[in-house]
Amino acid sequence: MPIEKSVSVGDGDDALFGTLTLPDEKSRFDAVLIWSGSGPTDRNGNLPGHINNCLKMVAHQLADEGYASIRTDKRGIGESENAIAGEADLRFEAFVEDALVWAQILRGMPGVRHVFLLGHSEGALTTTLVAQDFDAAGMILVEGTGFRASDVLRRQLSAPDIDVPKHLVSEIVGILDSLDNGNPVDAFSVELEGQYRKSIQPYLVSWFKYDPQEELAKTKLPVMVIQGTTDFQVPIDDGERLAAARGDIKYLQINGMNQVLKDAPKHKASNYATYGKPLLKLAVPLMPAIIEFLDEQARSASVANDR
Repeated sequence: MPIEKSVSVGDGDDALFGTLTLPDEKSRFDAVLIWSGSGPTDRNGNLPGHINNCLKMVAHQLADEGYASIRTDKRGIGESENAIAGEADLRFEAFVEDALVWAQILRGMPGVRHVFLLGHSEGALTTTLVAQDFDAAGMILVEGTGFRASDVLRRQLSAPDIDVPKHLVSEIVGILDSLDNGNPVDAFSVELEGQYRKSIQPYLVSWFKYDPQEELAKTKLPVMVIQGTTDFQVPIDDGERLAAARGDIKYLQINGMNQVLKDAPKHKASNYATYGKPLLKLAVPLMPAIIEFLDEQARSASVANDR
C-alpha cells in the first residue's frame, strides 16, 4: 500500500500544501512531480463539486510500481487558497516558480534518485516551463493544451454548441486580441465581468504570451505526450501539435480517454458525468504507458550518471 504524507512549503498565508506519496518498503526510488490543470483543479484532479480523483489514482499507481510523487494544491486552490495576496498581482509565472520549488524539494528528499515531471491539461505548460530550468530525467504531458490559451478560448467560441450571443462573441474576440498584445481592456459588457474583469487581465496577459509548442521545442529532456480521443476540453490536435514540437517526442493516443483520464463516450453528458465518479478506474492503457516511459528514462539516467 502507498504511504501518504502531508507536505508544505512556505510560511503563514504564503504556505503551499501537497501530498507526498511513497512506495511501500523502498529506501531508494525515482520520483514524479504531478502538476494539475487549469482553474480550481486541486491536487487530486478534482473540481469543486466534481470528485474524480484522477491524479490521486495516478500517484497511487505510480507508488505501486515503485515511484514516489508529490501532487499539490496550486496557489489559491484547496489547502493553498490563502497563498494569493490579491488577484491583480497574480501572474502565470507564479505557478511555474512554485512548481520549480516543489521539484527541487522532491529532488532533495532522502532516497530520491531521479525526478520526473508530469503535467496535466494546463499543467503541461507549467511543467514545460519548469523543464527549461530544472534538470529532470523526463517529462510526461497528459491532455496538455497545444495552443496559446487565447487561441483555445477563440476556438471555444466557434464550437457548434456555444451558447454566447453573437454580439458578445465579437466583443470577446476583441478583448482577446487586445490582451494578446499586452493591452488591458477598460470597458466591456457586464456579462463578461466574470471572465475578463480588470483584476484578472494581468494574469491573462501573462498566460496568453506562451505558445506551448514553442516552449516545448526549447526543452532537451525526454518527453512523452499522451492524448485521449474523447477529451472535449483538449482536442486531439492539441496533443498532435505538442508532439510535433520536437522530432524525438513519444506520442500516444488513447482511444476513449477523456480529460479526467477515464474511459468516456463521445456523448457529452455521459462524458462529463465521469468528472464526478471517483470509483471509475483510469483508462486502462494510461498507466502502463507512463510506467514504461519512466522505467526506460530512469535506466538511461542511471547509465548516464555511471559514466
